[in-house]
Amino acid sequence: MDLSAINPILLIAALMSAATPILLAATGELVAERAGVLNLGVEGMMIVGAICGFAIAVETNSPVVGFVAAAIGGALLSLLFAFLTQVTLANQVASGLALTLFGLGLSALLGQGYVGIKPPRMPDVNFGFLGDIPIIGPILFSHDPILYVGIAVVAAVWATLKFTRMGLVLRAVGENHDAAHALGYKVVRIRTLAIMFGGACAGMGGAYISLIRVPQWTEGMTAGVGWIALALVVFASWKPWRVLLGAYLFGGITQLQLNLQGAGVAIPVEYLAMSPYVITIVVLVVLSADKSAAPGSLGRTFHASN
Repeated sequence: MDLSAINPILLIAALMSAATPILLAATGELVAERAGVLNLGVEGMMIVGAICGFAIAVETNSPVVGFVAAAIGGALLSLLFAFLTQVTLANQVASGLALTLFGLGLSALLGQGYVGIKPPRMPDVNFGFLGDIPIIGPILFSHDPILYVGIAVVAAVWATLKFTRMGLVLRAVGENHDAAHALGYKVVRIRTLAIMFGGACAGMGGAYISLIRVPQWTEGMTAGVGWIALALVVFASWKPWRVLLGAYLFGGITQLQLNLQGAGVAIPVEYLAMSPYVITIVVLVVLSADKSAAPGSLGRTFHASN
């Protein structure tokens, strides 16, 4: 066992990358849930985004185009959920679970011809001399563009929900859809757009795994990240910056357990592999004291005739 082999600077930099897929997916789900929609299909949208982004990036030799395709793929799949829950008024929980199963099967089918292929690499952002600053440079200024996009999405969602009329309307729909409808707001349209935003973010999160974190295609490679994203939204009390904190916590523990395995720590690999999920849930449960933060209409079916 050699713990000196673990570089804390590289560890912190790596945890930011490890947190990005779950951060994107959880932020998108937060917007959907603030609109009153409980979408359990995050895992399915992520894995479809992973294969859409991977396939298009390989075919076009452009990871940027791949991420755009992943966002579109996730958003299109989320439209199926929107149709089921907002048009046919199907149960949101059952529809979300079906979406996950459908996404896993569809991605396995689409990805058959891409096993063993390496995707094009996305270069890191060049910050010039900022990247050469000791300690701060490697941690903050040595990452790919999508990592910074993820942080920007969190900031944009927070600002939109807190300071804009659009955010106020979205929150109103999530708190009491009947009252919002009575005021003339298009509840179904607003929720559908929120669902599509969540699908696009989940798709990008999945593509981050297949194009940057683990640059290859493997069936089922999201490995439960979508479920952790769902848990983060609840345990973060539907607050964007708390989602960021939770994602970084999960990413940090995930990266640490990989480093501990590499350092030869005398702990069974199975225990180390499960530790990120267990510790993240325990810590976030402790932090989530505000149980009243849930949107009032979350998971409830909206009937326009009411």
